[in-house]
Amino acid sequence: MPIELDPDLQPELVPLSWLLGSWEGVGVVGYPGTPERQFGQRIDFVAPARAPFLHYTAQAWLLDEDGRPADTLTLETGIWQLVRPRREYDAGPGLMVPTEESPFTTAQSVEGLRGADGDFEIEVEIAHPHGVMELYAGRVAGPRIDLATDVVARTTTAKEYTASTRMYGLVDGELMWAWDMAALGQDITTHASARLKKVS
Repeated sequence: MPIELDPDLQPELVPLSWLLGSWEGVGVVGYPGTPERQFGQRIDFVAPARAPFLHYTAQAWLLDEDGRPADTLTLETGIWQLVRPRREYDAGPGLMVPTEESPFTTAQSVEGLRGADGDFEIEVEIAHPHGVMELYAGRVAGPRIDLATDVVARTTTAKEYTASTRMYGLVDGELMWAWDMAALGQDITTHASARLKKVS
């Protein structure tokens, strides 16, 4: 399935453009000490106007024995972006406005961020409703992204959760992902995976 790019898409988002849109499907979740179950999921990747990052949301819910939606499992929200130093041409911290023009206005300028192996470094921030915040570091190489937690922050009320890895890939026009995690005294082990079709 060819990817049509919005001409207003920021050049820094081109390496991530295959993620854009809404995706829905079914996956399998389990972990040592818990039963394996099927779940439904919707993931949305949106490019905010003139922003060099993607806004990510992912909602997952259990499916009952008849395949109907049951309890909500999570609603993740986050930011996905290429790795580069933040300078005067970037907004923030807080609501501070940029004071210079960005040098990343063309595909050629973004190519300067490509690594020696032909991929791009990526950083991802994901907040969970269970008192957990993850900062991931990883790489995007064509239609594949590999992530590993760099930092995991937890509230005092959160369950024990220390690390995770995630993989996302575009296969035959579908978004496939897998999530391994270290939690509840376990080393990193298989946790969840899904196959999602693009719905918009």
